[in-house]
Amino acid sequence: MFFHPMDILIFIAFGISLWAQFKVRGNFQKWSGVEASSGYTGAETARRILDQNGLYDVPVEVVPGTLTDHYDPITRTVRLSEPVYYGRSIAAVSVAAHEVGHAVQHKEAYGALVLRHRMFPIVNFTSGIAPFLLLAGFLLKQFSLLGLGILFFSFAVAFQLITLPVEFNASARAKNFILAEGLIRNDEERGVNKVLGAAAWTYVAAALISVFELINFILLFLQGNNEEN
Repeated sequence: MFFHPMDILIFIAFGISLWAQFKVRGNFQKWSGVEASSGYTGAETARRILDQNGLYDVPVEVVPGTLTDHYDPITRTVRLSEPVYYGRSIAAVSVAAHEVGHAVQHKEAYGALVLRHRMFPIVNFTSGIAPFLLLAGFLLKQFSLLGLGILFFSFAVAFQLITLPVEFNASARAKNFILAEGLIRNDEERGVNKVLGAAAWTYVAAALISVFELINFILLFLQGNNEEN
């Protein structure tokens, strides 16, 4: 047998990841060509929603590139890529509102976001060491190292899983914000769903890959221990 069943699942998850990235770029490009009825830019959208939520001190900055949009929880800054910051499209309004959703989560101490922030220093450390422990464990047949590598890798998996409700919640907030503020019409909601829905799939695929890899490592660890005994 050339492939372990888990390898096939990981391969499928990678396929979903590539498909999701393709859909993100495709939907962003498509809906970047459709101007929102409100005429708001992404920057104006972000500023309006931030102010409506009392976040007057959260700045909105432009960053180079495409799809480089993010919320920085350390400096409490919404950063938008140039096509989103200056664009007046449905895609620009959608992405800007999504990033503001994270800022509002931060203000309200949304549970999953708080947990992700607290986990980040641990994950940053363990994810850097886990590959070396796993590799050393396999090559040297040291199952104690392999087990420690699996433990460290599990923190990264947990981080990926916690990211899912954070992202889905931010997208749900984004749709509610822009509909409530009249930044899009009801008939434009389809474009918002396409842009944000494709982005959500990238996080789902990343989580699937991590979970399948973890299960694969655990199975190899158990198999090795059984053979040693």
